[in-house]
Amino acid sequence: MFFYPRVQASFRYYLSLAALLSAGLIAAQPGLAQELTSEEGIEDWVAATMCAADNRAVDLTQGPSFSFTGADGNNPRHLDAAQAGLTTGDMPNLLLAWAVAFPQTSSLRAAPVIVGSTIFYSATDTGRVFALDTNSGCAKWVYNADTRLRSSLAYGVIDGLGTLVFGDGRGMIHSINAENGEAVWIASGQASDNQAMITGTPVIYEDKIIVPLSGSGVVAGGNPNFECCDNHGAVTALNVRSGEKLWEYHTMPTAEYTGMVSSTGVKQRGPSGAPIWTTPTVDAQRGQVYVTTGENTSHPTTNTSDSVIALNLETGEANWVFQALENDMWNFSCTAAGPNCIILENTNSVDFDFGGPAILVDGGDRELLIAGQKSGDLWALDPDTGALVWNQRIGEGTALGGNHWGIATDSERAFMTINDPGTMSENIRPGIYTYFVATGEPSWSYEVESECGEQRSDRLRRCESLYGFSATPLSVDGAVITGGLDGRLFVFNSDTGEQLFKFDTVQDFETVNGVEGYGGSIDSHSIAAGSGMVFVGSGYGSFSQVAGNVLLAFKPSE
Repeated sequence: MFFYPRVQASFRYYLSLAALLSAGLIAAQPGLAQELTSEEGIEDWVAATMCAADNRAVDLTQGPSFSFTGADGNNPRHLDAAQAGLTTGDMPNLLLAWAVAFPQTSSLRAAPVIVGSTIFYSATDTGRVFALDTNSGCAKWVYNADTRLRSSLAYGVIDGLGTLVFGDGRGMIHSINAENGEAVWIASGQASDNQAMITGTPVIYEDKIIVPLSGSGVVAGGNPNFECCDNHGAVTALNVRSGEKLWEYHTMPTAEYTGMVSSTGVKQRGPSGAPIWTTPTVDAQRGQVYVTTGENTSHPTTNTSDSVIALNLETGEANWVFQALENDMWNFSCTAAGPNCIILENTNSVDFDFGGPAILVDGGDRELLIAGQKSGDLWALDPDTGALVWNQRIGEGTALGGNHWGIATDSERAFMTINDPGTMSENIRPGIYTYFVATGEPSWSYEVESECGEQRSDRLRRCESLYGFSATPLSVDGAVITGGLDGRLFVFNSDTGEQLFKFDTVQDFETVNGVEGYGGSIDSHSIAAGSGMVFVGSGYGSFSQVAGNVLLAFKPSE
């Protein structure tokens, strides 16, 4: 997602990407991706990451112990003890087992897939997917997409073949053989007449790959010469065996010139926006797929922005729409009242996206669809109709705060992280808050405080304000794992809120591949567990946060 100012380099990157997308330079190229099956011609750091030749076998006989969407595509962000190979009692005894570092990397945003003794990991800035040995951190194979990656990985067994699926920065979907890292097919994930981006993780369900599409207009709108805005969120369904498009859904009609003109005389277009930043949720029983959306990026606003939307799984047609906030029009221009930020009488302009997926959960007497929002709201909806069942709000929300990337649940409780950077609002509530799923009543909470001793202040930019919990939490057995923008990793008892473990990742690390490693902000979907270990990607340099480049693996002491 893109909200308040990024570092300058990131801003330039996304403007360039927006221009590329607008130009329609999205086409499958036979040489777009390369499989790296030997060390010949590979950069030294990749070669140094490879396992010994006799330790490169990938065993796929077990089912995945971890994937972003969960086994059923319902996004619970929960693992029982058997799935994780970890118990609550293991959490206080976690020790760092190994670290792998990636050069020319500032952010590690992706969630892995873990199958047996292999963790499949998208090191997004490098343009590569790694099959890493969970015991040592060395690479069994490396796949080079030859472009920056954005999404996490999805995993499925297709015609007996363990398969990984992900999206890249050019809007392409890659399907690769999980055993050897070779490409099966590469196809466009784009919807027609709408060049968007793939940010969320695709979902594999039966014969389909469900692809969420976000948008570049929120960034491009910051250019005062850009005719804002012309792209919008969408969903496509691809054939799992070929990548052929089966259906598509658009969050709104194609943008047209509206007759509005900016203060600098630039014509305006709309409607636009309502991007889908995160992974869909599959509801097999109802034959639905749920997506969550962000703000409109120009006028007119639509009823699909800042919404939860249920689509027919077979056709892509909308069954219902729940809109949490009307008339939220925001783009990069709004950071400084720029010409493409046109505020009408009813415009909210607060950038209160849904940045995480809706979770389908058994709430006791009924199933519920639960989602967190950057407004600080936690919503529980009826999955049949989209009707509101209950709602809780923590603080006022901010453009970078509230619940940024999603929630977790163990079916009894929903775990909601709150970022709320300290400079954004007087009523900040950074921490983790838990609510009983069935009723929406509060359980326990932990309001995190900054920890800025002399050494940490030297390492951490804006330590006094950037310390909230932004990353998607993970529930494991009777514990919940989360991390702060200041690089601290926390584990709490799910029932009581007792702190079980804390580790500061903002430090230098000795790495298994010899690359200089250093930790930073923990953000996005960077926390995972499986194969008896906890994995954390430390570093997120966007939004003026703390860059880092290490994947850390923790294991209980024996």
